[in-house]
Amino acid sequence: MKPGKPTPFQLHVGDDAIADLHGRLARTRFPDQAPGAPWAYGTDVTYLRELVAYWHERFDWRAQEARLNAFAQFTVPLHGIQLHYLHVEGRGPKPLPLLLSHGWPGSVFEFLELIPRLTDPARFGGDPADAFTVVAPSLPGYGLSFASGQPRFGIEQIADCLAELMSGVLGYPRFAAQGGDWGAFVTSRLGAVHADKLLGIHVNLLAVRRDPKTLAQPTAQEAQFLRELERWLKEDTGYQWIQGTRPQTLAFGLSDSPAGLAAWIVEKFRAWSDCHGDLERVFSKDQLLADIALYWFTGAIGSSFWPYYARMHGPWPIPAGGVSVPMGYAEFPAEILRPPRSMAAAMYTDIRRWSVMPRGGHFAAMEQPEALAHEIAEFFRPLRPA
Repeated sequence: MKPGKPTPFQLHVGDDAIADLHGRLARTRFPDQAPGAPWAYGTDVTYLRELVAYWHERFDWRAQEARLNAFAQFTVPLHGIQLHYLHVEGRGPKPLPLLLSHGWPGSVFEFLELIPRLTDPARFGGDPADAFTVVAPSLPGYGLSFASGQPRFGIEQIADCLAELMSGVLGYPRFAAQGGDWGAFVTSRLGAVHADKLLGIHVNLLAVRRDPKTLAQPTAQEAQFLRELERWLKEDTGYQWIQGTRPQTLAFGLSDSPAGLAAWIVEKFRAWSDCHGDLERVFSKDQLLADIALYWFTGAIGSSFWPYYARMHGPWPIPAGGVSVPMGYAEFPAEILRPPRSMAAAMYTDIRRWSVMPRGGHFAAMEQPEALAHEIAEFFRPLRPA
């Protein structure tokens, strides 16, 4: 089927939806605080009370809409859904098309500080020759790429949809791709099954599986990683199991309570970022609430769980042959898991750049936009067409 025609888009949430949100926030019923240290059993009640009060009394959603609407946005009918994306032209002699993919519980709001550094490097003291034209979709089923009742997409379907966006809709026969979280899986999948379209991929999370050979005779570095993985699987994957087995049940509560939605999401921003336990060392309340509010207003939280369900009930999304296109990786110290290069090499067969970063975590585009932009530019510079 021939892809549809893009339509310019601007985000505007109705006043009635904002009023409804404020009413719900005012009526929030909080649980008691469990005994023990704050955050020991999940989101801290004291912090969430503070965040909800800010959301109700001071947060300016219209200002966040304006931040997003400062970038060129479009929607296009594609693969049975209405896909939303930012399409920001680069300023340089020959901008390279770059597909940016976010993950969960992220959104395109993650990229608002990163995109200008990629599209207009001269503005930040860089070389105009490193400019990218950035395409940043709301992943299918997320945020502005969600409508009630639409088909649910796993990683495989998301990758196919975004490949069609880049080549069939936007006319880029070959392009670069970058991502973190599920965006790293999408990017890796693109590099495996759409290699003819990719100049290379860059990720800040690795789509790596445990290999039985590694388990049998691990090196010291591999053994350390396996210990970290074992602890993470025991203590930190409860969200994966509920999102991957009963996503519909969880969606009721998070679609009805903005405070519940905030508690579910903000705990991950704290746990997965390089904040050392203090969220607002890294993120402002406005940054956190822009992302949370987008999930709220679009009603997309249930649909956003689908890649977890698809992953738990389907095959590994990266084919057995792995990713053969050139690959770069930025290892941020507070990332959820950091597999050693020896394990990554089994999945990514052409690793060209492996950078150990001094600061940052899972939300690298928000936490360290300058450092991530530098890594992306450095990796793709030798891969640009002459």
